[in-house]
Amino acid sequence: MQAEAQQRQGATSGIVRKARIFLDAIKFEHTIFALPFAYLGMVLASRADHGWPGLDKLIWITLAMAGARTLAMTLNRLIDARADALNPRTANRALPKKLLRPGEMVVISIIAAAVLAFSAWQLNPLCFMLTPVALLFVVGYSYTKRFTWLCHLALGLTDGIAPVGGWLAVNQTISVANLLPPALLGLAVTFWVGGFDLIYACQDIAFDRAHGLYSIPARFGPARALQISEMAHGASVGLVAAVGGILHLAWPFWIAVGLAAWLLIWEHRLVKPDDFSQLDVAFFNMNGYIAVSVFVFTLLAVVIG
Repeated sequence: MQAEAQQRQGATSGIVRKARIFLDAIKFEHTIFALPFAYLGMVLASRADHGWPGLDKLIWITLAMAGARTLAMTLNRLIDARADALNPRTANRALPKKLLRPGEMVVISIIAAAVLAFSAWQLNPLCFMLTPVALLFVVGYSYTKRFTWLCHLALGLTDGIAPVGGWLAVNQTISVANLLPPALLGLAVTFWVGGFDLIYACQDIAFDRAHGLYSIPARFGPARALQISEMAHGASVGLVAAVGGILHLAWPFWIAVGLAAWLLIWEHRLVKPDDFSQLDVAFFNMNGYIAVSVFVFTLLAVVIG
């Protein structure tokens, strides 16, 4: 009996260890970058005659986002496994180090896709019908670095689906007037994510050039890449502000716009063309603060507006 108990305990601890390795491999905690923008779309769509979304909407949007991001990152690790093994920066990732097996990642990606599709089905028929579009971006963006330096835009568009999906989960009306705010929000997220991916990609300029991979930093150099990133982030702030103007949002929203602009300026001050030592702070901390603060202040604006 004691031996059986030890075996069960060992099996349980092995599963927990694998789960921790997997969650670290896909950086699951970074779901916070996109999830607040899905909530943002949900909250803004709930204004006027649609009323506040119920707990069920919140749960299914959360599960859909978690499924989508888990699928995207799992496939990204699988697709890039060979390049990651050759790149000194990524050689210690789980797949190159054989801490996870490709078969395990495939199984998890199938489960994640099923969670996304089922959650979309639970939300409404339109969200379910649009699931293949989301899957096209989620699966396809990892391949774009093999043929275009616009791969950063592809990643941004993939995350830009979040506020549009959150909006359509609540408001299914198909019209230019109804879809303009979520479309602008989606573009704002596109430029925001694409802009910081430009910064992140500066780490791999030498590797990308040596192995025929495409990126704006590899094509134009770090100084120009940072300039383009600044323009992308400026466009992102402008698009968010446009949404507030169209929807006539209350004053807390404009605090969110100002705070996001200030954090982005700070982010760009942390990195230089010849110094990326503060990159992790700029990439992870600042962007998490931006996503959460924009959602919180926008929620307050909707509540009091």
